Amino acid sequence: MSETRVALVTGGTRGIGRAITLDLAENGVHVAAGYLSNAEAAQSLADEARSKGWSVSVHQMDVSDPEECVRWANEVIATHGRVDYLINNAGINVDRSVRRMTVEEWHRVLRVNISGCFYMIKAVIEHMVERKSGRIVNISSIIGQTGNVGQANYATSKSGLFGLTMSLAQELAGKGITVNAVAPGFISTDMLASVPENILEGIVARIPVGRLGRPDEVAFAVTNLLSDRAAYITGAVIPVNGGLDM
Repeated sequence: MSETRVALVTGGTRGIGRAITLDLAENGVHVAAGYLSNAEAAQSLADEARSKGWSVSVHQMDVSDPEECVRWANEVIATHGRVDYLINNAGINVDRSVRRMTVEEWHRVLRVNISGCFYMIKAVIEHMVERKSGRIVNISSIIGQTGNVGQANYATSKSGLFGLTMSLAQELAGKGITVNAVAPGFISTDMLASVPENILEGIVARIPVGRLGRPDEVAFAVTNLLSDRAAYITGAVIPVNGGLDM
């Protein structure tokens, strides 16, 4: 078995996931970064990591398919002999008022954002229990705490991660495995790029620190929860939102 620690990061090639992947790789972890469709972004990430001498592999997979999750986890375990960290970061949004939202749009978001986390946890949990060691971090959102107009499906999925995190943390607390969530606020990523400028200005005006967050600031919170020194932190929800929840 390799001595190098191994992380699975879903949605690990863009935005917050990319920052998490690079932060872990810089700290000597081998990161298997999952992506759904943007092969160009995945290759760019792999090239950047390689140029710095870091260990990153990219894997096309769909977290909304439980068989894909098992296949990916088993491939990584077969190659590296271990999975130490699971970061459930993959997420999508299909924004529409509830009156206009279709049943399929509701389910599509929940399949990725909440069921995808469950599928990935199921894919690695027995391996972690057997090793009596593991860290699971679920990336939620401030929208899961506050709700948002036109995002009932997204808010529901991100709020659901709190319950999943706390329940699983209790189930695994005596098995050497911690489970936590990180709830970013408004972070400067592709997901915010489509927001009209006047709306964005209104959002920033409500943030006490007066700016959007950066992906690396979310990655910092995640990396700290994976530390050996974080063994006494489990079932927690860590906000990274510039004070917006105050």
